[in-house]
Amino acid sequence: MEELFPPLGDRLCRGLAEVLGLIERVFPLPRRFRVGLPRDIAYLSGLLTDSRSDLRESYLGRPPLLSAYLRYFLPWNLYRLCRLLPAAPLALKSGDILTDLGSGPLTFPIALWLCRPDARHLALEFRCIDRTGLVLEAGKKLFYALAGEDSSWRVRTIRRPLESAGAEPVSAVVSGANVLNELFWKLPHHDPEASGNAADRYARLFASHAAPDGVVLLVEPGIPQAGSALSAMRTALLGRGFAPVLPCPHTGECSFPGGGRSAKWCHFAFDTLDAPPELLKRSAEAGLTKERGTMSFLFAGGSYSEASSQGFPVRIISDPFPVRGGYGRYGCSAQGAVLIAGDKEKTLKYPSGALTDVKPPPANRRDSKSGALLAFL
Repeated sequence: MEELFPPLGDRLCRGLAEVLGLIERVFPLPRRFRVGLPRDIAYLSGLLTDSRSDLRESYLGRPPLLSAYLRYFLPWNLYRLCRLLPAAPLALKSGDILTDLGSGPLTFPIALWLCRPDARHLALEFRCIDRTGLVLEAGKKLFYALAGEDSSWRVRTIRRPLESAGAEPVSAVVSGANVLNELFWKLPHHDPEASGNAADRYARLFASHAAPDGVVLLVEPGIPQAGSALSAMRTALLGRGFAPVLPCPHTGECSFPGGGRSAKWCHFAFDTLDAPPELLKRSAEAGLTKERGTMSFLFAGGSYSEASSQGFPVRIISDPFPVRGGYGRYGCSAQGAVLIAGDKEKTLKYPSGALTDVKPPPANRRDSKSGALLAFL
């Protein structure tokens, strides 16, 4: 069984706790403003979700919102990336260029530093592009406070809208964390044509920065619109030669494209018991208790090989739920969506995102409710 989101472990837990402390030292918050921090966090959370139409493009240029972002959203985004990056097949070497589109406070470079101590000696250049200069500079200060001014990793911040940033096809990695939900948010919901057109445009943008053997990594919150945007990007990137490597166990049509009101989308969930206690406390104070984290993501490019085994490989994408005669979970396979059935003990033991073998579906037998193929553990 291949696991996508292993627990952090002691080293990464200490690293995230160190970042929280650095944020307080690098960006000290006067006591009179600290009292209002939970309110600012809750307000920004509302703007990023229910009141998104009120969100201005340069919202992180406002000091109270930037402070809330650095102390709450940045650490949680780092946490999610630190659950994912250890499983991502990023083959880095000295001289590589990494381009981070919509970089914000350099979330991806900071997370990569935490997750890849084996690569800290490499001479890497990060090109971090965002439209808001204040948040880029804040991220740069935090990165060097963590990595040290003499770090082999050099950061170049570029203040430009994404689509006006000059592209050179030289990057080993082109990343975008929490950027697609902003790019796709204003599109009409449940409009496949609009989503497809946008995906073609943004796939061209990400691909334009990548070297011929480069990879694209997109990470988003595990919400329906982000899942549907990533599915559209998967199709568009595949058309440009970037085959899906993770989480997809195949290169065929996306099994969970989302897009409809009741459509299922590809996303994963995991508990947050190993998150820094201070971050959990801060979340509770803002009324945003996080017992679980969710994520949708796509890693595309490089050499692709279909999952090989004697069985029928399936990527599990849902929590267990009761079905007649036992429990079930949805999964993705080369033959499309699968409903995996088994007894409660078996279905509970597989973490979200696990790639596992199941018994091949018998003679195209399908679930009457979802239309998914029926398979058994």
